[in-house]
Amino acid sequence: MTHINRKRGDTRMQIIKAGAKHFIEDGYTKTTMKKISQELDLSPGNITFYFPTKDHLLAVLVKELCDFQNMMIEKATSDEKNSIYVYCLEFVAMVALCSENEVIKDFYTSAYTSPFTLELIRKNDRIKSKAVFGAFCSDFSESDWTATETIVPGIEYGAITFSKQNVDLCFVIEKALNAILSTYNVPENIRIPYINRALSIDYVELGRRILLEFREYIDKTNEIAEI
Repeated sequence: MTHINRKRGDTRMQIIKAGAKHFIEDGYTKTTMKKISQELDLSPGNITFYFPTKDHLLAVLVKELCDFQNMMIEKATSDEKNSIYVYCLEFVAMVALCSENEVIKDFYTSAYTSPFTLELIRKNDRIKSKAVFGAFCSDFSESDWTATETIVPGIEYGAITFSKQNVDLCFVIEKALNAILSTYNVPENIRIPYINRALSIDYVELGRRILLEFREYIDKTNEIAEI
């Protein structure tokens, strides 16, 4: 019995690693479950046993990326664990990466437009925002927090899908972050300095490093929890 469980875990991880490779290199839209099954020499039925649809596989990777981004940003700011600054850095890195990499933009936009993964993003945003901005939202009811689950991902989606040919990246990040922090009642005298500070670093390079290290993390890990 132990041997069977180990083999199932190995197969699941092989599918996750192959999916991550193709989603990041080829784009989510161009990747098919058939392509993954052929690469791994698995039957389509074997693939769907673990992941009924491509969205289910995407959801696992989105969850892992959310957790990994949080970890990486905290490492990047190890000298000062300020949660608002960490939040701003994570956002600017994501938007900057999407602005220069159309394949990664496809990955993120697919995550924000799939109902299955969007719900996961909303739940992650809610947990994170309560931890980061709870002190500014003491009068929020549960319905207020629920409303932010709709508002904030919409702002995030707008920022990652803008056309860099027509709009300045820094302008987009500044306005989007200002709107998000305002939604969570962060006073202007607090939010503006943190936004400016996040924009002063090489956020494009930070985004690239997060992507590279995420790919290495997925390649090396041997176990990813169910969601």
